[in-house]
Amino acid sequence: MNINEIKNLKGKRKITMLTAYDYPVAELVDKAGIDMILVGDSLANVVLGLDSTTKVGMPEMLHHTKAVSRAVKNSLLIADMPYNSYQVHPEECVKNAQRFINETGAGAVKLEWFENCLEVTEKIIQAGIPVMGHIGLTPQTVDKIGGFKVQGKDAEAAQCLIQQAIELEKRGCFSIVLECVPDKIAGLISKKIRIPTIGIGAGVHCDGQVLVISDMLGLFTRYTPKFVKKYVDLSALISKAIEDFKNEVIQEKFPDEQHSFGIKEEEFKKIHDN
Repeated sequence: MNINEIKNLKGKRKITMLTAYDYPVAELVDKAGIDMILVGDSLANVVLGLDSTTKVGMPEMLHHTKAVSRAVKNSLLIADMPYNSYQVHPEECVKNAQRFINETGAGAVKLEWFENCLEVTEKIIQAGIPVMGHIGLTPQTVDKIGGFKVQGKDAEAAQCLIQQAIELEKRGCFSIVLECVPDKIAGLISKKIRIPTIGIGAGVHCDGQVLVISDMLGLFTRYTPKFVKKYVDLSALISKAIEDFKNEVIQEKFPDEQHSFGIKEEEFKKIHDN
């Protein structure tokens, strides 16, 4: 998948996107034919155990994007720009975006909406780097938007989101994530702009959907947002496997002959005789 192929899917079929943070999971996602893989800064919460996405930086994001990139053969790989890399230090936004492209093999970066979003977005795109926008609930600036709650619930706030999407398209974004937005508002935005919208908690009218893979697989159990559908409860399966391992080791059932290596008896006798 490349940028133009993603843009051309709008109006033809729904676009699929999932997060991945390591090689084995990225390989599974890529082989399943998911259109886009996002190395999200949700890494902070679901992998590193941090309480805020603002606490993950360039070193961690580059490290995990490199791991994912080694597995990706078909999907478009997108890297989340961490908070410090463009919001705290906007003067370094182009340099940091270029590192994702040059060092990890990512095909694009994603930026969350913030006060200077349009200026930063324009700079990165002018440097030849594709940008995916992100409006609505923006976890990196959640303290400024009233917390983790649905955005655009009144007419004024909804109109603001619509205008943000229009402006991001004008600046050259190839796609926009809509997070925690009323479904009708997401539908309006999707109709008003020519680039694909990718929803997460934004209803069925978006041009595509994304979920955090740790949520949909039931691996992250600290909390589950309303918009998440668990397709399998891997945490229960993994817990059962760990319990079985523990019991078999204690009961001396593992390792058995099938999982052990032998030595010829005559060779063993030579050691024993000595």
